[in-house]
Amino acid sequence: MRAFISYFVSWLRNSSRPALLVTIFFVASLVAANYTIGIEARIQSLPWYLALPAFFCFFSIFLAIVWGLQYEWARTPLLQPRLILLLGVSALFFSAKMVHWDLSALLPRRLGYPWNRYTLLVLQLPLKLALLFLFLWVCGRMDLIGGLEQIGLNGHGFKPAPYFGLLLLLLPLVALASTRHDFLMVYPKVKNLAFLDGYVHPSWPWKMLYEISYGLDFLGIELFFRGLLVIGLVRYAGADAILPMAAFYCTIHFGKPLGECISSFFGGLVLGVLAFRTRTIYGGLIVHLGLAWLMEMGGWIGHLGGN
Repeated sequence: MRAFISYFVSWLRNSSRPALLVTIFFVASLVAANYTIGIEARIQSLPWYLALPAFFCFFSIFLAIVWGLQYEWARTPLLQPRLILLLGVSALFFSAKMVHWDLSALLPRRLGYPWNRYTLLVLQLPLKLALLFLFLWVCGRMDLIGGLEQIGLNGHGFKPAPYFGLLLLLLPLVALASTRHDFLMVYPKVKNLAFLDGYVHPSWPWKMLYEISYGLDFLGIELFFRGLLVIGLVRYAGADAILPMAAFYCTIHFGKPLGECISSFFGGLVLGVLAFRTRTIYGGLIVHLGLAWLMEMGGWIGHLGGN
C-alpha cells in the first residue's frame, strides 16, 4: 500500500498543477450541468441512430478540450496524427458502446417471452466486449497501439494482494452508499431480471449468469480506459495520458448516482497511476470488478433493509 501512495505522490509532483486544477474545474462544471439538465439522459432518450452521433460529438469535443489543456500547460505533444486518430476512433467506439443494441432481429422466432428479453439483456455486454477486442485488433494492425500485452494484459510480476487490501478499504464506503436512496434506485443491477421470478424457479442461476455478463463489462472498461487510454498512450504522452483518461472516465458515469460520478474521477486517477506504473490492468480489474459486485450486494442488502 505504501508503494501505491508513493506512485500517486510522485505523479502529483511531476504533473502540471494548472492542467490538473483547470481540468478538475472543467469536469466539475460538466458534472454540475449534467445533474441539472441531464446531458446523458437526453442523449440516451434519442433513437440509436441519433444517440450514436450525439455521443460521438460529445466525447470528441470533450477529449479535444481535456487533451488541449494538457497541450497548453503540460506541454504534451498533441499534434501527432496517430494520437489524434486514436482518440477519434476511441470516441467512436465508446459512442457505439453507450447506445443500446437492439439484437431482437437476431434471436430465433421460437424464443418467446421471457427468454427473448433475458437473452437480449445477457448478450448485450459480452458482444460489446467482443467489439472492443475487434477495435483493439484493428488499432494494432494500424500500428496505433502495440499488442494486447502492451496495453495491460501482462501479468508478469503482478502481485494481487495490495489490490485486495485497497478493495477492503472501500468496503465501508459501499456500506454507507447502500443506505442512500439514489444508490438503491440504481443497484442492484440484477433487479432488471425481476420479470423472471414469475416464470423460473429457482431463478438465481439465471441471475448469476447475468452477474457474470455484468462483470465482463468491467474487463472492457479497464482494458479501454487503463489499458488503451493510459498504457497504450504512453508512447505518445507518457504520464500526461492519465488525467484526460480520468476525465473521460468520469463522463461515462453521468447516468449513475452523483456520489459515484464524482468519485469515479478520483478513482480513475488512482487506477490510472497504478496502471501506468505497473503496466498491467489486472490490479484495476480486481478493484473495479470487486467494487461492482460489492455494490450489487450492497444494493441487495439495502433493499432487504428497506423492506
